[in-house]
Amino acid sequence: MTDAGLRLIAAALAVGLGAIGPGVGIGIVFSGALTAMGRNPEAEGTLRTYMILGFALTESLFIFALVVSLLIAFQII
Repeated sequence: MTDAGLRLIAAALAVGLGAIGPGVGIGIVFSGALTAMGRNPEAEGTLRTYMILGFALTESLFIFALVVSLLIAFQII
């Protein structure tokens, strides 16, 4: 096993493990928002705003994992 092969395995693990948390988090965000909209339809506008904000913040974790994996793959760190 060469250094390049190990680097690629580490990059794949960084992306794979970095996608699990945000995937679960996005599911929780949308589940909670849809439940709240079903219970209180008048608050849909406010809930949608917070839902999109929660989605963006959760998705940023995956983007950080992707950047770290690219840094590992191209031997920058």
